Formats: sequence, structure tokens, C-alpha cells
Amino acid sequence: MGGGPELRPVTTRPGPGQRLARLVTEVTAPAVLVSLLILTVSWRSASRPGQGLVWGLLATFFVTGIPFAYIVGGVRRGRLTDHHIGRREQRRAPLLVGLGSVAGGLALLAVLDAPRPVLALALAGLVGLVVAVSVSHWWKMSIHSAVAAGALVILTLTFGTRVVVAAPLLALVGWSRVRLGDHTVPQVLAGGVLGALIAAAVFGPLR
Repeated sequence: MGGGPELRPVTTRPGPGQRLARLVTEVTAPAVLVSLLILTVSWRSASRPGQGLVWGLLATFFVTGIPFAYIVGGVRRGRLTDHHIGRREQRRAPLLVGLGSVAGGLALLAVLDAPRPVLALALAGLVGLVVAVSVSHWWKMSIHSAVAAGALVILTLTFGTRVVVAAPLLALVGWSRVRLGDHTVPQVLAGGVLGALIAAAVFGPLR
């Protein structure tokens, strides 16, 4: 029969700003930054490059490998909305799994006599997770910003003040989280401050 033209839903394509924010968020995801940080610190602290790689891979397995595998499994089973765990109420279980995995990895690294900076880095990650579990119970602090700021402090302590030139990247990470609507500005700032403080207070004296 006659009738007017069929109406189709209008889809809005994300603009350049949205796409850039998504790219920054993925590239600076905590699992990515922490893995690269561990390998860098392990390489720097070991007497031989091959030895550093072994320590780095072992620490990465416990600090990011097991926790991220749990998150991916949760997403596939529908228990988690996405691999960034955008909903605050879903964060507790993955963070506790990460806490247990990092604690186990730290104990193993200590028994195997891993380089001191690697142990200090794992301990800083453990403290960071304890804080994240506590804060996430009532507020959605930005873990992206916490990890990025902590990584910058650790790299500065490891390689010197020249690394500070990368500080503007922290603003880019924070912008991406706010631009995507995943966090507010206070949540981003709080994450950055806590991440930097934990890295300075734990990694600094123990490295």
C-alpha cells in the first residue's frame, strides 16, 4: 500500500575529538602502561638485557597479565560492560583479583631475588591497588590518570629529570577520560595526584 517513505534511525558518527579521545584512552590503558613500565624498569635494573627481559615478563604476567585476562573473561561472559570497567560497581572484583595476583607475584619475585627496582615497582602497584579498591567502593577515581602519573614519576626517578618533558601527556590522558564521559575533572585530578604520591612514596625510597 502507499504510505510515506520509510524512516530510518539517524546514526551519529563520532567526531575527530571523540576518536582521538578513544585512541588516547586505549593506548594509555593501565595494562598497557604498566606492562611497558615493568619491562623498561626491568631492563634498566638488570646486569644483562636478557636477564632484564625475563624479570620483566615474569612481573608483567602477575601484575597485568592475570588481572587483564580476568577482565577480558568478565567482558565475554557479560559480567563486565567493557575492558575499562566503566561502571564503578563492577570494579571491586577485578581490582581484588589484581590485588591477589600482584601480591603473589611480588612474593615470588622476592623469593627469586629479583632486582630491587622490580620489587619496588611491584610493591608500588600493590599499594596502588589497595588504594583503588578502597576509593572505588564509593567514588570512581580515574585509574588511567593514576597509572599515567605514577609511571611518569617512576620513569623520572629511574632515568632522571629529562623525562619530565612528557608531563603534558598527563593532561592528554585526563582530557580523553573526561571527553569520553568516563570521568569528571575531579576524578581525573584525584587519580593523578594519588598515583604520583604512591609512586614517589613507595618506589622512590625502595628502588
